[in-house]
Amino acid sequence: MSSESPNFRSALRALSRPYHTHRPMRPGEPALARASAARYAARHSQRQVSGRRTDPQAIMLRLFRRSETRATIERLYGAIVAQARQPAFYTDFCVPDTVEGRLELMMLHTFLLCRRLSGGTPAERAASQEVFDLFLADLDRTLREMGIGDLSVPKKMKKIGRAFYDRTAAYDAALADPAHGELARAELARVLARNIFERYEGATPAGAAAAMAALADYVRASEAALAAQPPEAFLRGEAAFPAPQAEEI
Repeated sequence: MSSESPNFRSALRALSRPYHTHRPMRPGEPALARASAARYAARHSQRQVSGRRTDPQAIMLRLFRRSETRATIERLYGAIVAQARQPAFYTDFCVPDTVEGRLELMMLHTFLLCRRLSGGTPAERAASQEVFDLFLADLDRTLREMGIGDLSVPKKMKKIGRAFYDRTAAYDAALADPAHGELARAELARVLARNIFERYEGATPAGAAAAMAALADYVRASEAALAAQPPEAFLRGEAAFPAPQAEEI
């Protein structure tokens, strides 16, 4: 990826400092999920049984396609990280500029993109899983780089996984109303306030309710923007979120 593109960085490593002081991100190389050993063994066994000779050109083509897929997933993940780093969320939407607040926005945008992809074509559904796998792999690697011991990392990752699925269920339920009426808006704002504030501070600060309502509108706008994007765009690694507008609050 070029230096002008929205490069990504390890999610928690990027969360360790306030976003207002961040320098531009540099390209990273987070690990992608690979095919399981069982699947590889099965394919290898089939080749041995068939006696088919391996074509070097076919091997190179498969490797090229795999590299293309990896680059696509990295660009999609990069779009998530770049959007979650937008300063407006922390200055205008009252999201705490803390590790917890930044991680909540990472999970929110991962949810939004994976939700859109999971309802699309088979290729989009596969991309959804790979984006989520990359999100978890990047967090796992970053926890280790932060000095957390190998025995503690799986426990922390299990907690993060549970937190993500808990939020996924809550956001899915809040977005289920196709009418997008005031009750649905209020419920989505309540879910956002619970995840961003109440889980950590016990209550939503005074004055933050309007910001959460505006953030709920942003989530709805993101859902609509992603729904309007064609599969070809995602398979090129393009995911366009709307800009968080300060005047919405």
